[in-house]
Amino acid sequence: MVHGLIVGKFYPPHAGHHHLIDTAARACDEVTVVVAPSTVESIPLADRLAWLREVHAADPHVRFVGVHDDLPIDYGSAEAWEAHCALFRAAAGRRRVDRVFSSESYGEELARRFGAQHVPVDPGRVAVPVSGTAVRADPVANWAFLAPPVRAWFARRVVVVGAESTGTTTLARALAAHLRLRAGAFSGTAWVEEYGRTLTSLKMAGLAPGQGVADVVWTREDFVTVAREQNAAEDAAARSGGPILLCDTDSFATAIWEERYLGSASQAVRHAARRPALYLLTSDEGVPFEDDGMRDGEHLRAWMTGRFRAELAASGVAWIELTGPYRERLTRAVRACDELLAEGWDLASPLLPADAPGIVGGSC
Repeated sequence: MVHGLIVGKFYPPHAGHHHLIDTAARACDEVTVVVAPSTVESIPLADRLAWLREVHAADPHVRFVGVHDDLPIDYGSAEAWEAHCALFRAAAGRRRVDRVFSSESYGEELARRFGAQHVPVDPGRVAVPVSGTAVRADPVANWAFLAPPVRAWFARRVVVVGAESTGTTTLARALAAHLRLRAGAFSGTAWVEEYGRTLTSLKMAGLAPGQGVADVVWTREDFVTVAREQNAAEDAAARSGGPILLCDTDSFATAIWEERYLGSASQAVRHAARRPALYLLTSDEGVPFEDDGMRDGEHLRAWMTGRFRAELAASGVAWIELTGPYRERLTRAVRACDELLAEGWDLASPLLPADAPGIVGGSC
């Protein structure tokens, strides 16, 4: 039985890591991957482990274990090496290691200390030209190297909310189409439809002849369903989309719709609310009401816009209100998305060796 070992931060996991793991999986009967980030890093260890297990689920002989490593990094210190290796041995289960697979310059010494053969894998990043450092610096430029669950974590979620017939669906669809024209990472930009509208259609299909939307009966359970389905659709779209995910309403807005129909919002629905990167509120002012057979709230539009303003102001999430003609709204929305992307992703730097700050990257 040949046992292989891989150690890294996987901050975040990317295609280079998967190539490394796949190479070890083909060469060994058993592979242990030790995911060893420091506690200062921004992506939780549990998330990294879950992502790696999902991507490599077809290889049951590869196991992933996690441990936080906040020990000082000093490649010239035997004591520092031994402290790190003791941590890795404990995480790996202290069983014999035959081969150490690595794309890093420290791989040779790591293998020597485990009494194992070192197997370098694409140290020059030729086969898979990406590194953890590069991804953290510019996730958009390296989007193609990220697996679906990692993309979902990085995707900036932009939610369009508003009262009936204020252009939320039109705007979400148009924003997604605009971003897709940029190609590259944005070519798969998705927008998530409003599940509440889908459920309304289903309810109306069950009405008696002559009845309409005013006869639809809503329950607390209906709004829990809407919130749950909206979240699920959003999460699914984030896995296959681009750096920005457009959503036509969300579970936060569902609570306001529940208040509109039932007089108050339940705790179950409020607890389902997420915290996206940005809300775009479509004002009702200057937008004519269009009755498509599924709307009955023209008289409530101003009230609902006010409720959205109040709830968004108290949410602590960034938001802007879109007013004026459609083109002005779309232009402002595009600018808001660009500003969001320009902010980048605020990821804490990993712990670095004091004497060689450039050595950590790549597979880590």
